[in-house]
Amino acid sequence: MLRALGCALAFACTAAGQTTVTLHSTVDGSEQPYSMYVPKTLDTARRYPLIISLHEEESNHIANLKHVFGVPPRYGETGIQQMMSLPALRDVDFLVACPFARGTMGYQGIAEQDVYDVLADVKRRYPVDEDRVYLTGASMGGGGALWLALTRPDVWAAVAPVCPDPMPGTVELAANALNLPVRFFHGEQDPAVPAEVSRQWQRRLMNLGSPVEYIEFPGVRHNAWDFAYRNGAIFEWFGKYKRNRDPDHVRFATGEARYRGAYWVRIDGRTTNAIASIDAVRTAAGVRVQTENVDAFTLTTGAKSLTVDGAPMRLKPGAALRFTRTAKGWTQASGAEEAIVPGPSVRGPIVPEPSVRGPIVQAVSGRHIYVYGANDPQGKKDAESAASWSSGRVRINLTLPVKADKDVTDQDLETNDLVLFGNTLTNTLIARFAGSFPLTLDPGAADYGLLFVAPVGRHLALVSSGRSWWTGADDTRRGGYRFAPPQYRVLSTFGDYILFKGSLAQVLAEGRFDENGKVPAEAAAALRAAGTVTVR
Repeated sequence: MLRALGCALAFACTAAGQTTVTLHSTVDGSEQPYSMYVPKTLDTARRYPLIISLHEEESNHIANLKHVFGVPPRYGETGIQQMMSLPALRDVDFLVACPFARGTMGYQGIAEQDVYDVLADVKRRYPVDEDRVYLTGASMGGGGALWLALTRPDVWAAVAPVCPDPMPGTVELAANALNLPVRFFHGEQDPAVPAEVSRQWQRRLMNLGSPVEYIEFPGVRHNAWDFAYRNGAIFEWFGKYKRNRDPDHVRFATGEARYRGAYWVRIDGRTTNAIASIDAVRTAAGVRVQTENVDAFTLTTGAKSLTVDGAPMRLKPGAALRFTRTAKGWTQASGAEEAIVPGPSVRGPIVPEPSVRGPIVQAVSGRHIYVYGANDPQGKKDAESAASWSSGRVRINLTLPVKADKDVTDQDLETNDLVLFGNTLTNTLIARFAGSFPLTLDPGAADYGLLFVAPVGRHLALVSSGRSWWTGADDTRRGGYRFAPPQYRVLSTFGDYILFKGSLAQVLAEGRFDENGKVPAEAAAALRAAGTVTVR
């Protein structure tokens, strides 16, 4: 009774064993489920290791929890039965959480935020050991595990991708696993994701000096999880590791502003829109930093001396270790040291850096609204199509709001990114913000499509003028993650802007804005040449 009372006072605990829990989504306000295993002898005076496990495509959180515990399918059990029934599980001294993450859509953007929402919710409910939080997943979930681990490596103690189907942009972040133990599993005869994928990842991480292991199962196809998780093996492997909160050697690379740093290194600005990276080594004598495509960075560690890109720095007494690249080289910012939490936070939604920026897909990666002009029937049709992420084959558990411009409130603008359809004549919000936008499509440009992203206050506006951005997408094979919803998949292949004529088969200009949010000179000339776009 005393233990139950303590649980009620300290945590919002649910019953021991396996159960389904729901949380309130920070993205769309919906109730989102996840499966949870709680040790039968949970003691709230202790801190428990936690495994976050990500399900494969066309599966769910319930089936995934069974996979992690090595529960094989029962004879005659249908796929629906496998995904809906929870048998008794072995007793282990771990917490295990399996997010549903909307279903089959990959683990970038909204589904990615769902995983961090689950992590925050589990920490609220249970006594979690922050230094023993582990990550695993199979197939689509294995690719998700790689993505989440490499974008925020300081959150996890170890990661175990099983037959992973990596998402675009993951390879460029491989160096981030320097302090993160990784074990890959794969079936030798996998027809869906070739074993060579994991073999290459093992070689890649070995060459980078990262702690990596690889187990390949001879003759096994795409069900490698049946072998990787058999007899509780994953619990034994994870149990060997604790997170290194303060490593002496940090490597961090990022291609997006939302992923700013790890451990005691933070990238505050990038020279270009290419991958920016820092390699920082701390010794008793001082800190040595090597940068690439970095304009500004912060260190949250002490340093007797500092060398940046081979040049010794004269440190200002009492000033923060915050540096900016100038025409004369690196310079230290003035001002006292501030309390900066190194690395990304997992307490709430992923937030962009203060200078809100793209690429385009960022506008639909969190809480957002689709807005059309109240007197624009085509704009309404386009907005409704863009907001419908489900298809005849895949049901996405996601409801995105669609509003007429006249119905958008100040609260909406304060709390949401915007996807605006129309032009300055048909959509009052586009007209309202047009003066600050870098581009505008002539309302009379009937055969053109312009799509770009721009900041509006603390949020992003994605403007779709003229033809909708998915026009001709099926014929162009632009790429994107194969399990992502069509709308998200197409958007993920764009930079900050794109102008096309007729369809995506005839792109006139596309790319990224410069550090000031403007179109580079050469691209601006191409846009103006169309005779339909105003470039500011």
